[in-house]
Amino acid sequence: MEIRLAAFTDCARLQQIECAAGEVFRTVGMPQIADDAPPSVEELEGYVRRGSAWVAATDPDVPEAYLLADRIDDVLHIEQVSVDPTYARLGRGRELIEHAARQAAELSCSALTLTAFVTVPWNAPYYRRLGFMEIPDGGLSPGLAAVRRREAEIGLDRWPRTAMRRTLAY
Repeated sequence: MEIRLAAFTDCARLQQIECAAGEVFRTVGMPQIADDAPPSVEELEGYVRRGSAWVAATDPDVPEAYLLADRIDDVLHIEQVSVDPTYARLGRGRELIEHAARQAAELSCSALTLTAFVTVPWNAPYYRRLGFMEIPDGGLSPGLAAVRRREAEIGLDRWPRTAMRRTLAY
């Protein structure tokens, strides 16, 4: 498996991955997440243009997982990490997160951050195992607080949600 920058030609495949990965939310009583539209091609192309979208692939032409990130305040924020269920539990997501950590260190970022559903097994509990710690709402940076407000505006807070941080030691 290799991790590489996403290309414009990957965008349709990233949408497919997002839709497939979203389906598992039905199993935990969150069909609204499964029914949510994937990021638009234009949004994905913006990440590709900024060099902040990476894919994991065994066959270089067929992404199996992807990660999108934004620089927020002094951290690299993982906006999305999704794995095609066919490749779940093979380390694709973990490898993408480790790659993002290396990229963040190269950018002199102090940490990785992300937001996650508290009770979904492949969300906050998984990220805790990867070294992320929950950030109390009062401890959010201005940029991360803005991310949480946007999530609340689109209804993600109808389920318990949290922001998490992994300090970088590179």
